[in-house]
Amino acid sequence: MAEAAVLQTTMTEAAPEKVTGGEEVLVPYASQRVAYWYFVIALALFVLQLLVGLWLGISYAFTIPQNIVDALPFGLTRAMHTNLLVLWMLLGFMGGTYYLVPEEAEREIYSVKLAYIQLVAFVATGVIALVGFAFGWTQGKPILEIPTPLDFVVVIGALIFLFNVAMTVIKGKKTAILGMLLGGLVFLALLYIFGMPFYRNLTIDWFYWWWVVHLWVEGAWELVTAAILAFVLIKVTGVDRRVVEKYLYIETALFLFTGLAGTGHHYYWIGAPSTWLWIGGIFSAMEVLPIIAMVIDTFRTQRQKGVVIKDKVVWTFAVGTAVGHLIGAGVFGFAHTLPQINYFTHGSQVTASHGHLAFFGAYALLNFTMFWYAMPKLRGVRKVDATAAISGFWIMSLAVLGLGVAMAVAGIIQTYVERVLGQGFMVAQANMQFWFKVVLVFGVVLIVGLLMTFWQMVFAKEAPGEQEATV
Repeated sequence: MAEAAVLQTTMTEAAPEKVTGGEEVLVPYASQRVAYWYFVIALALFVLQLLVGLWLGISYAFTIPQNIVDALPFGLTRAMHTNLLVLWMLLGFMGGTYYLVPEEAEREIYSVKLAYIQLVAFVATGVIALVGFAFGWTQGKPILEIPTPLDFVVVIGALIFLFNVAMTVIKGKKTAILGMLLGGLVFLALLYIFGMPFYRNLTIDWFYWWWVVHLWVEGAWELVTAAILAFVLIKVTGVDRRVVEKYLYIETALFLFTGLAGTGHHYYWIGAPSTWLWIGGIFSAMEVLPIIAMVIDTFRTQRQKGVVIKDKVVWTFAVGTAVGHLIGAGVFGFAHTLPQINYFTHGSQVTASHGHLAFFGAYALLNFTMFWYAMPKLRGVRKVDATAAISGFWIMSLAVLGLGVAMAVAGIIQTYVERVLGQGFMVAQANMQFWFKVVLVFGVVLIVGLLMTFWQMVFAKEAPGEQEATV
């Protein structure tokens, strides 16, 4: 908080900071530094999420003594794993927003103090929720387990965030990136409200639950992703802003025509009309197209103009985000959500495979793209060790791919044993156990890659002779 006060008193209204001789510093607006703690805390929570996930992998791969299971039941650790996912990704998005908005709006953030208050509120909510899960304080809704009193804290924090960003945009320059970003944030905040009540009719309850879960992930988060990725691509490639921005409008259109309709692929099992079978299955697969097209067209334009990409680390993660969207959300999502397949695979390890590949490819890599663009600058580092950073990318990406494929194989075995042969749950588990051990191995590799990336990003010194952190 002391840092926030210092920033508040030293910020200028619109002009970026300068150093002697008129050279622009790495961080042009002082208020952008608020993003640093969002990024660091998000990374720490990601490490914690993977450690909990590693324990879940051990629970699947081996027979755990009953006294340990009683102390750490599956329902508790699974809730911790999924809620940590949501929390660290949201903090990453928020930090990325606070970093890019001043540069796009060409003015300081409306209130740095509010940004820190919001950060404290979200972190405190996360800690209280995780401790509360251990004592049975939960709503019981998957991913939305936090109890209602904490829901109100989340809503207040989201409104503070929305107000802070909106006031900055209103008082500053208007761009398509800011419009897309603000629209995604408004949609994100409004959707959460629908998941707060408990509806007596479970069909209605699950209906609105999917409004939050699906339309967050395949709606609001997609809009935020498109805006952040557009900002980074413009910065690291020097490509014409109009080339990137046209895909923001396409993303908005596809969100309206595919993201909303694509929610239907979750309606198979709650008694909705059969029309939703094909609408949901096909349209949801189209949501990833603008992100992929944005990166491809940016790359093509950059090659035609002969622009040299100096920040290879950020570019690698940006391309990885597009490929991750295609594989995790597109290919695996389309294959899994088609009604003829989902009839058998619903709720199996195939679902877990799609979820891990999609979340990492689409959103974790997006956060890392922004982290690698901003963190060196926030630490005053002009040059980073590109080899170590890109090695971290490949270790993490290949580990998640291996993990996802192993889960998919386990899910296919599970589907065949349980739903074709009609054998019991434990028979299926016995046949899947080898693949759970494979998942566990890849999980360990993933944690090693993440820790290496975390250390490189947060603590590594400037690397002389390596690539520049800025273009």
